[in-house]
Amino acid sequence: MRHALAPEGDSVVFRGRSLHVVTWARRFLFRPDQLDTPVRHLSGGEQARILIARLMLAPADLLLLDEPTNDLDIPSLDILEDSLRDFPGALVLVTHDRFLLERLCDRVLGFDGRGDWAWFSDHSQWSDWLGKKAAAQRARKTATGKDRRARSRPGRLSYLEQREYDGIEEKILGLEEALAAVETRLSVPEVAEDPGECSRHWQEHQRIREEIDRLYDRWQELEAIKSAQ
Repeated sequence: MRHALAPEGDSVVFRGRSLHVVTWARRFLFRPDQLDTPVRHLSGGEQARILIARLMLAPADLLLLDEPTNDLDIPSLDILEDSLRDFPGALVLVTHDRFLLERLCDRVLGFDGRGDWAWFSDHSQWSDWLGKKAAAQRARKTATGKDRRARSRPGRLSYLEQREYDGIEEKILGLEEALAAVETRLSVPEVAEDPGECSRHWQEHQRIREEIDRLYDRWQELEAIKSAQ
C-alpha cells in the first residue's frame, strides 16, 4: 500500500509541497501501521480511497468524472467530496447523485430525456424545469385527445371504462402518497450518502412519477369521452 500511495518513494508532492507518505495516508483515513498491507488485502472502500489519493496527485486543470460516487462507502464518499472540493481546477461531473451536485457544482447541465437541454443554477431548478415540461406535454396530449374523441366518438363510457374512471382518482392519490414517502426517504442523510440506496429510491421515484403521469393522461381521455356525451 505504501507504494500505491507514494509511487516515487516515502513522500508525495501535492500542490508544490512535499508530504511524507504517513501524512498523506492519514489524509485518506489510513493508519501508519497499514502502510505495509498489500492492496489486495484492503476492503473495497479502502482501495477506492487509494484511487482517490492517486487521482489527487495527477497534474490536471480539469477532472471529468462519470458517476464517481457509485459503490463507495460513507468514509470514501466523504474523502471524495473533500478532495473534489479542494481541487483547484474545473470539475465536470456526470452523476445521478443530486446531493453531490448541490454541494460541489455551481452550474448544472440538465437533459429532459427527449433531446432538449438547458443550463441551471442547481438541481432543484432543473427539477422544476422537468416538471413544467411534463405538465405542458400532458396538456398537449389532453388537448389532442379531446379533439380526437370529440371528432370520432360522441358516445359514452363503456361499463369497463366507467369502472376505470371511478377508481382512477383513488389510484392517483395512493401513488402520490407513495411518491411523497420515497421523497422523504431520499432526504434522509443515511440514504443520501449511500449511492446504492439513493439510486434505488430515485428509480422508484421515477417509476411512480411515470405511472402518475400515465393515469392523469388516461383520466383526461375518459373525461373527454364523458364531456362529449
